[in-house]
Amino acid sequence: MDSQIRKIHQQLVSKQISCVDLIQEKLNLLKKNSYNSVNSLLDNTALEAAIKVDTKIANNETIGLLEGIPFGIKDVYMVQGTYTTASSDLLKNYKSAYTATAIQKLLDAGAIPIVKENCDSFGHGSSSENTIFGAVKNANNPNLVGGGSSGGSAVNVAKDYTVFSIGGDTGGSVRQPAGYNSVYGLKPTYGRISRYGLMAYASSTDCVGPIAKSVEDIRIVLNVMSGKDIKDQTTYASSEISEENILNTNTIKTVGYFKNFIESDAINTQIKSDFLAAIEKIKAKCIEVKVLDFFESDTLVSTYYTLAMAETASNLSRLDGSNYGDRVDNKNLKESYAITRSEKFSEETKRRIVGGNQVLSQGFSDEIYLKGLALRDSISENFEKDFEEVDIIISPVTPNTPPKIGDSLKDPLAMYLSDAYTVGFSLGQLPTLTVPQGTKTGLQITAAKNNDELVLKFANFLKDTI
Repeated sequence: MDSQIRKIHQQLVSKQISCVDLIQEKLNLLKKNSYNSVNSLLDNTALEAAIKVDTKIANNETIGLLEGIPFGIKDVYMVQGTYTTASSDLLKNYKSAYTATAIQKLLDAGAIPIVKENCDSFGHGSSSENTIFGAVKNANNPNLVGGGSSGGSAVNVAKDYTVFSIGGDTGGSVRQPAGYNSVYGLKPTYGRISRYGLMAYASSTDCVGPIAKSVEDIRIVLNVMSGKDIKDQTTYASSEISEENILNTNTIKTVGYFKNFIESDAINTQIKSDFLAAIEKIKAKCIEVKVLDFFESDTLVSTYYTLAMAETASNLSRLDGSNYGDRVDNKNLKESYAITRSEKFSEETKRRIVGGNQVLSQGFSDEIYLKGLALRDSISENFEKDFEEVDIIISPVTPNTPPKIGDSLKDPLAMYLSDAYTVGFSLGQLPTLTVPQGTKTGLQITAAKNNDELVLKFANFLKDTI
């Protein structure tokens, strides 16, 4: 199977390249890049780690598969001693006091972090323009957005600045930028990977997700990060996914897709025709394809943003400049809180906090928030019924192609609607993978809860089919 990780590992072991040279090469590319994908470089620690890897190889010691592999981290993960800004003005000088569990597992496996990556501030956006570091530019066309909120992570992988990157997916924030930049991006089953040390946006849907250029690299990284964590009670023990298992695609017999996604007036005509052509190619492989009914896109987006805004209002209430972040002093404590949050949060973040406080407020919570929770339950029930009929659900990643830089900032509603095909799977807490095939922004593969292996298996099937 294609794998940059395996290829680089063999080059290191056979001494075709040195780890120091590899890391320095990637750092040089990141320093010169013009895509605004970098918030900060971890050059000193990365080179120190590379020297240790080279020393082990010189002494003929065995190195692990991920040892010496350079990777990037979306700037919402704690890495002790590094700036963790969430691309925000409020936290632009904040240094992590500890390291996120998922990142620590990669460090323990010997992978080398080289960059903290640009993203929408606190994950609030679908274009990676809502950031103090400048809009992330699309890897395929720098006039277009990089997607969000993990835009910098997807661009760095697409441009080979990192071998893989770790993004965060709440409502599509790994999958959508992966589609926009023609790489693989996985949102695993909720709870498979610990969220400890990931800055919370919406706790009930936040997921740690890898971005890479191959299914095999996604599998390798996923296995390392997965598992139960006593610091995150939503996590669970999971079995390792083997290479052999995901190469055996004969077990997939039925595939479904949502009729209303494809018949929507909002979908780009080319994405629609490409998707339907992909469906015909799947049918040609003697797989049964079923048309499924689902909630309307507007209902999915409304439900997701109702709950996500409520959760982010709660999660960000701790950021007032007292314990974390830059503080703007005023005549009294209350005024200091108010002016700090007013000046240091972006317009999009303030919009989501205000919206969240509204739906949680007395007189509105029963009417809006509780209805959102009930709809989420209905969406999950719908998925359970669907997966009694089909093995896999396939869908476009986005209804449209990437917008020009600046357009999303003028029309926040259009930005929210760009998540129409991703948020439902987040509400269902299902494993979902973007693959760079089928349409201009890729295809989305979804399986039932805890069936991440099947998602990777079908991705391998599609490589030879579309």
